Amino acid sequence: QWCIAAVPGAAWAKKVFPGVNKFKAMEMLWEAILYTSRVDGDPVAAWEAHNKDLADRCAYLNSLGIKTLEYRSANGTDLKVGMIEDALFMGGSECAQGSGIEFNPNIPSEEVFTSPKKGVADGIVYSSKPLSYNGQLIENFSIRFEGGRAVEVKAEKNESLLREMINMDEGAARLGECALIPFDSPINNYGLVFMNTLFDENASCHFAFGEAYPSSIEGGDDMTEEELFERGINANAG
Repeated sequence: QWCIAAVPGAAWAKKVFPGVNKFKAMEMLWEAILYTSRVDGDPVAAWEAHNKDLADRCAYLNSLGIKTLEYRSANGTDLKVGMIEDALFMGGSECAQGSGIEFNPNIPSEEVFTSPKKGVADGIVYSSKPLSYNGQLIENFSIRFEGGRAVEVKAEKNESLLREMINMDEGAARLGECALIPFDSPINNYGLVFMNTLFDENASCHFAFGEAYPSSIEGGDDMTEEELFERGINANAG
């Protein structure tokens, strides 16, 4: 078992809070981290309740037999993403293989996620928040999909970075994750761009490009990349 969490450093804190000295910036970043990580009151009880809520959401979504996720928004988003028939939504705590010890791999985390079906994504998605990449912000961007691949990107700021992301290799233009997150959540409510994916991706529903999670299908962790690719997972074999 493991846990990915965060501790403020001066450089990171100053990037998030440039208008104050580094000591104040680190204090402010600590406050933001502790709040969004549910470390107030009784954090153990808070995480037990949060993990149960995420598990209940996953169980509900997995009971629906979802074939397609359809995204529509007033900002112009109109996108359909295909689902692998036996893929599962996952999120919150996990149990370590062998020992069965329950642990949270990410703190904070607000998402339930699944691996979508490669080759089935069509339409366009517009950002509602900036994307932090290599220490820079990509702002007001859109991505258009055809046949499961990102075929066009636009951005008001740092469009070249976005294009670089989807052109790294053959699989980088395909989706590897679809994550659903409530609008009412600590990170979104805090209203801060953390310049750190651990936090920023948990502020809203999001997609991830590239290699998908094998564990989202039963037995996936024991499959070869070729077997995963045949099942519909975006893997390096492709």
